[in-house]
Amino acid sequence: MLKTPIGKLRFMGYFEGISLLILLFIAMPLKYGADMPEAVRIVGSIHGALFIVYCLVIAYVTLKIKWDIIWAAVSVIVAFIPFGNFILDKKLRELDAK
Repeated sequence: MLKTPIGKLRFMGYFEGISLLILLFIAMPLKYGADMPEAVRIVGSIHGALFIVYCLVIAYVTLKIKWDIIWAAVSVIVAFIPFGNFILDKKLRELDAK
């Protein structure tokens, strides 16, 4: 998976997507349901760092394989949608196989 630029993006997308799900479905309920705001602080910081790395990998892929700007924009947009990275991964797998 890490042999191609798109493979690197897929790999980073998994981590970024998982961190978003942990933030939304574990840390946020802990903050508001169990009065544990530190959960969001910790997970949110980790998610923020992973999002920045994910965006850098998108820039790398865009420049490396001269990717269409639409793909780059879609890759950023899906990062804000729960399970979005996993849906995009199916399309990226097809692109990576070509």
